[in-house]
Amino acid sequence: MANPIFANLPTTIFEEMSGLARDLGAINLGQGFPDDPGPEAIRRKAAEEVLDGYNQYPPMAGLPELRQAVAGHYRRTQGLELDWKSEVTVTSGATEALAATFLGLIQPGDEVVVFQPFYDAYLPLIRRAGGVPRLVTLQPPHWRFDRAMLEAAFGPRTRFVVLNNPINPTGTVLPPEDLALLAEVCIAHDAVAICDEVWEQVIFERARHVPLIALPGMRERTVKIGSAGKMFGLTGWKVGFLCAGAELTRALSRTHQFLTFTTPPNLQAAVAWGLSRGDGWFEEMPAGLQRSRDRLAEGLRREGFVPLPAQGTYFLNIDLLASGVTEDDRSFALRAVREAGVATIPVSAFYEQDHVRTILRLCLAKADATLDEGVARLARARELSRGG
Repeated sequence: MANPIFANLPTTIFEEMSGLARDLGAINLGQGFPDDPGPEAIRRKAAEEVLDGYNQYPPMAGLPELRQAVAGHYRRTQGLELDWKSEVTVTSGATEALAATFLGLIQPGDEVVVFQPFYDAYLPLIRRAGGVPRLVTLQPPHWRFDRAMLEAAFGPRTRFVVLNNPINPTGTVLPPEDLALLAEVCIAHDAVAICDEVWEQVIFERARHVPLIALPGMRERTVKIGSAGKMFGLTGWKVGFLCAGAELTRALSRTHQFLTFTTPPNLQAAVAWGLSRGDGWFEEMPAGLQRSRDRLAEGLRREGFVPLPAQGTYFLNIDLLASGVTEDDRSFALRAVREAGVATIPVSAFYEQDHVRTILRLCLAKADATLDEGVARLARARELSRGG
């Protein structure tokens, strides 16, 4: 009796690998959450708000102080001018923001361009809304698209495009010329861009995140989704931001009110407090993660692995074939967790067709000792793979 779109889905690769890690006592370099508990000051603020603050239903669109803080944050960091009253909605995480967007905007038969590899929630939600995914396949090591790829995917029934930037699982920050090309095609086809930008603060070195909504012609045809969980390393809090022009926001808010309706007010208040005081954190956090990325990459290279470039996110990828592993990514990932005690994520799980099966994703947001031991165990897994 269950809806077949969801009933026929397998267990997510994240739950599968994390479950194996728990059951086997393995190091978990798979699911994307940090070892660090997150900024103590913000956690204390949330606790204070539970004891001394408001604990009844907050406004459906979110606490005014958080919506103002979100608009202020994006003004300071990305030069965006958002009306907090009519263009910012607080959601219970970015996944709820995605659900509200897909269910609120997509009509049956609408075609939706999606870049793969993709976050695994996209396609089930699009199909449940009646949309028809049109896939664009990105390839390692650079994971970029070109005009021919877009022209092959966009057609007369294209109404939406879903863009994840920075990209999970590849760690890529799309350059301005790619974004300008996508904006040009969206305008030509009168398509709305749904931008999953949850990793926008986790950027390394000289890479720069450019929000698609800031490009000419995209202000009223873009939905921008952010995540306090990713910004502050508090992934369990599930506080998301849904930003769009007033007309789009009216449609999205009607859907949001019948999903989660609202989000815990203590967490909203703490995130608002953090955004208004977080400039130092937004410098320290990516710098610390960049050091972890470099440590993990250097350790992998010493063991003869070939890591791919990572400009942002919590993730670093290994080219298995170039690293001397002939097994496909899923087979090697299962061997690594079961026989060597380290959980990872096969990137083929982020594809629906034309799978790339030679890339393994590692989470770099871990303590130094965890990263070092993870590298040693991956080297052991490769020895076992060669022996097998």
